[in-house]
Amino acid sequence: MGTLQRVTLEYVGLEDRIRLTGELASGDTVVLWLTQRLVNRLVPHLTAWLERQVAPASSRPSIQAAHQELVQGFAQQAARARLGAEPPVRAADSDPGWRVDSIEITPREEGVVLTFKGAAEARVTLPLAAQPLRQWLGIVYEQCLRGEWPTSVWPAWMTPAEAAPEPHRSLLH
Repeated sequence: MGTLQRVTLEYVGLEDRIRLTGELASGDTVVLWLTQRLVNRLVPHLTAWLERQVAPASSRPSIQAAHQELVQGFAQQAARARLGAEPPVRAADSDPGWRVDSIEITPREEGVVLTFKGAAEARVTLPLAAQPLRQWLGIVYEQCLRGEWPTSVWPAWMTPAEAAPEPHRSLLH
């Protein structure tokens, strides 16, 4: 079992899966394949962990929900803005990788550790503090959009803020 230091995520249409290419501490690379079903099961657990990191602003549920939505949305935007460009992790073309069959989530005070498990005891871990977790989830979300996967499991605060639409203009001839 190794620990991933850097990862690159990419939706691959031919596979209809997300390819996670990771660099281990040893410098070796590993290719993991994430299915839509697994991602849909993972997302609610990770976003719930992030939501538990914010103390309630009120005892009234309606105020709590609005506060949570605002705080999470701002935190997600800030994490997205701090995501710097890095060269992608590249694996050898001959490495087909392996499908992730399950993901163990180990919550910690400062973040979570994801343990990706495959067949024949294949496994690697990915430790993520809160901000890198937000960044990683933002990238997973983008790949889900590229794959045209349903986004119903994602909370509204994960959706990137969009620029205000331009007013409709009529053309005159």
